[in-house]
Amino acid sequence: MSVRDALNSAMVEEMERDEKVFLIGEEVGQYNGAYKVSKGMLDKFGAQRVVDTPISETGFTGIAVGASMYGLRPIVEFMTINFALQAMDHIINSCAKSHYMSAGLLTCPIVFRGINGVSAGVSAQHSQDFGSWYSNVPGLKTVAPWNTEDARALLKAAIRDQDPVIFLENEMMYGVTFDVSVKVLDKDFVLPIGKAKVVREGTNVTITAYAKMVGFSL
Repeated sequence: MSVRDALNSAMVEEMERDEKVFLIGEEVGQYNGAYKVSKGMLDKFGAQRVVDTPISETGFTGIAVGASMYGLRPIVEFMTINFALQAMDHIINSCAKSHYMSAGLLTCPIVFRGINGVSAGVSAQHSQDFGSWYSNVPGLKTVAPWNTEDARALLKAAIRDQDPVIFLENEMMYGVTFDVSVKVLDKDFVLPIGKAKVVREGTNVTITAYAKMVGFSL
C-alpha cells in the first residue's frame, strides 16, 4: 500500500465510523486533492462532508476551528503547511490554547494536515520544515509519519484525539509503497501519539529521525 492510499483509507474509514468527521480545504473535493490524497471521497461522502473552499487559509481554518468547538471533528488540508502561516492565529490562539484558556471547558478536536519539508523543485514557499515550530506550541500535538503503517495508524489516532494535531506529510513519500500486515489494515489499529517508534533495535547507538529521514537513517 502506498503512503497516499494509507492516508486516504484512514480518512475514509474514520468518516464512515464517525459522522462528525469531515474534510475541508482547497481542491479536496472535485479535484480529488492537490496530491490526490482525497481521491474518491467527494463521490462517497458528498459536498457537505468533503468541502472545497476558496483560496483563503485564514477563512477555512477559522470555519474548521469553530466547527470543532461546536462538536464536529474537522480534518483541514493545507496544500502545503507553508501556507498554514496565513492561519497561524486560528491554529495557535483560537485552537491550541482554547482548552487551557477555558479551564478545560472547551476542546478543539481537529487535524491540520498537509505536505511539510523539502520536496523536488517546489521552491522556497513550499519547502520549509515546520516540525520544530509546531512542536513548541503548548496544546498542539505534532505528528510526522514515515511509512504506510505510520501514516494510516497515526492519522486515525489524530482524528480520534480530543486535542488539535498537526499532521506533517512528505510529498516525496506519497507514491512510495510498503508491505502492510493484516493488523495494520484493521479499522481500529492506531499508534500512540507522542511515543517514539523503534524501527530497528541495536546495541551501541541510537539514531533518532522522523518523516522521510527515517528511511534514510535505516
